[in-house]
Amino acid sequence: MMRRIAPLAYFQIRVNSYPMSASVGASHAGTHTVGVLGASGYAGAELLRLLARHPRLEVIWASGDSSAGQPVASRYPGLASAYGALSYCSTDEGLDKGADVLFLALPHGQAATLASRALAAGSLVVDLSADFRLHDPADYPAWYGAEHPLAAELGNWTYGLPELHRSELRGASKIAAPGCYPTAALLALAPLLAAGLIEPEGIVVDAKSGLSGAGRSLKDANLFVQADENVTPYNVGRHRHTPEIEQELGRLAGRRVAVVFTPHLVPLARGLLATCHAALVPGTGQDELAGCLADAYGAEPFVDLVGPGGGPGLQAAWPATRAVATTNRAQVAAAADPRTGRVVAAAAIDNLVKGAAGQAVQCANLALGLPETTGLELVPPGP
Repeated sequence: MMRRIAPLAYFQIRVNSYPMSASVGASHAGTHTVGVLGASGYAGAELLRLLARHPRLEVIWASGDSSAGQPVASRYPGLASAYGALSYCSTDEGLDKGADVLFLALPHGQAATLASRALAAGSLVVDLSADFRLHDPADYPAWYGAEHPLAAELGNWTYGLPELHRSELRGASKIAAPGCYPTAALLALAPLLAAGLIEPEGIVVDAKSGLSGAGRSLKDANLFVQADENVTPYNVGRHRHTPEIEQELGRLAGRRVAVVFTPHLVPLARGLLATCHAALVPGTGQDELAGCLADAYGAEPFVDLVGPGGGPGLQAAWPATRAVATTNRAQVAAAADPRTGRVVAAAAIDNLVKGAAGQAVQCANLALGLPETTGLELVPPGP
C-alpha cells in the first residue's frame, strides 16, 4: 500500500511563507523610474523588452560602456519602437542619475564592485549576476576564482526565486536573482525535497541550455559552425551554478547537499531544460509526487504542471522549451520509476526570461508591492 502523506501545506507555510493572494494586493501609486546597467547584453536587452510593456516601471536610462553614446536601436533594432530616442550611457553616468529601481545585468564580478554606489543610487537594486547569490564567502574563490570584494554583504541579499522566497521578497531592497540552471533545477526538485519524498544524497541534474545563456562574448564553441547541429557538455564538475543549487537544496533539507550537475550547450537561441534524478524515499509513489507538486504549485502564477500530475490534456506532455519560449512561465513534471526506486523530475524555462530578466521583474514587482504578474502576462509564440 502506498504511504499517504499530508497535503503539502508544509511547502506553502515554510517555503512560501504567505498565501499567493497576498502578492496581488494593493500597489503603490505612481510609476517607478528604472535604470538598467549592462543593457547592451542579452539579459539587459531582455529587461528592456519586458519593461517596455510594464505599466508601472519606466526606463529612464540604460547603460552599456562599450556602446555608450549609441542608440539602443542600433544594437537591438527590434526595440526601436519602444526606445527609439534612447541611447546607451556609461555606467558612471547612469549611477550619477540614479533611479527608483536599478537592474544590474552585468558580468559576474562587476556588480560587487558597484554595489555600494548602486544601493546609494536606487531604492531597490536587483542583481542578475552571481555576485550576491551565495552566502558562504569561501564559495567565491572556490568557484569564481577570487575573494569576494564585499564579503560582509553575503547573505544580506534576498535570493530571488519567488516560488521559494516570496515572503522575503516583499519589501526587499537588495535582491540577488538566481541563475538560469538553478531556477529550473530548484523548481523541479525543491517541493519533493521539502516534503521528504526524495533523498538528499545522490541527486543528479542534467541540463541543456540555448546559446544565449553564454552571453554575447565571442567564444569558439558559440560560433554558428561549431554550435549548429551539435550538443556537448561543458564545465563538467565545475560549473559555477553548482554551489547555488546545493545551497538552496541544503536549506530545504536542513543539511549539506551535494549534487552532480552537468550542463550541456544545445543549438537553440533560447530555452533551458533541466532533467533531475533522485532516490525516492521508500513508500513514495506517483500519487505522492503528483500531490506534492499540486500543493506546491497549484496557485503559482507562472508554473504549469504537466506530465503524470498535469492538468487536463497535459498528462502526456513533458516540459518543453518551445512551450515557455519568450515568457516567464515554467513547466514542471515528475514521474516515479518503481523499477529503480528513483524519480525523474524536469523543468523547462526560457533562460532569458524566467532564468534572468523576467524573474528579475517578478522580484521587483513583489518588492514594490505591485501585482506579481504585472508586465509579465506573456504567451509563447505558436509553432
